[in-house]
Amino acid sequence: MTPTTHTIAVLGGTGPQGRGLARRFAQAGLHVVLGSRSAERAEKAAAELADVTGGHVEGAANADAAAAGDLVLVVVPWDGHAELLAELAPVLAGKIVVDCVNPLGFDKQGAYALPVPEGSATQQAAALLPDSRVVGAFHNVSAVLLEDPEVASVDTDVLVLGDDREATDAVQALADVVPGMRGIYAGRLRNAHQVEALTANLISINRRYTAHAGVRVTDV
Repeated sequence: MTPTTHTIAVLGGTGPQGRGLARRFAQAGLHVVLGSRSAERAEKAAAELADVTGGHVEGAANADAAAAGDLVLVVVPWDGHAELLAELAPVLAGKIVVDCVNPLGFDKQGAYALPVPEGSATQQAAALLPDSRVVGAFHNVSAVLLEDPEVASVDTDVLVLGDDREATDAVQALADVVPGMRGIYAGRLRNAHQVEALTANLISINRRYTAHAGVRVTDV
């Protein structure tokens, strides 16, 4: 699959992370469909992105966005993750589904990883979507950098996890379309927990150093 010739759907596309990823994909010339619980909110956000990027961006309710996408990103809050995927399982059958969700909690000491019965959000997605090709990616990318129009290059590696080589290759290629970004295969789905949990460490780094830290893998 070549990302530039396919429609990219972003479920939860009106939140900071989803909107930021959609912005970068639209700038790269991809056809993007923003999904949201509210079609009206998605359409408004899509119109704003199309205006600032000059790209092809549409908005729709999550179910309609999922149906339209060849490659579907899940960028929704953790507390609505399982419910949404269970509802959309029939629509997502046969598609590459990229889970970008980090199960995190927050208290006075900062961010921390939440336990997930399946092992990780990505593994939960795989369990709920047995007929989809589930990949984990884009967990550690700063929403602030993605949304900042002054940032021309998002200099970070995207750790891509999955058991389907063709699907992980497609998601690595998707990451590569964003200037500065590089998709790196990081293991099978069973390794997704530590990648999702790493976001808690990055949040701590950002708070200490007033930064928007990402990940770079050396010698690859």
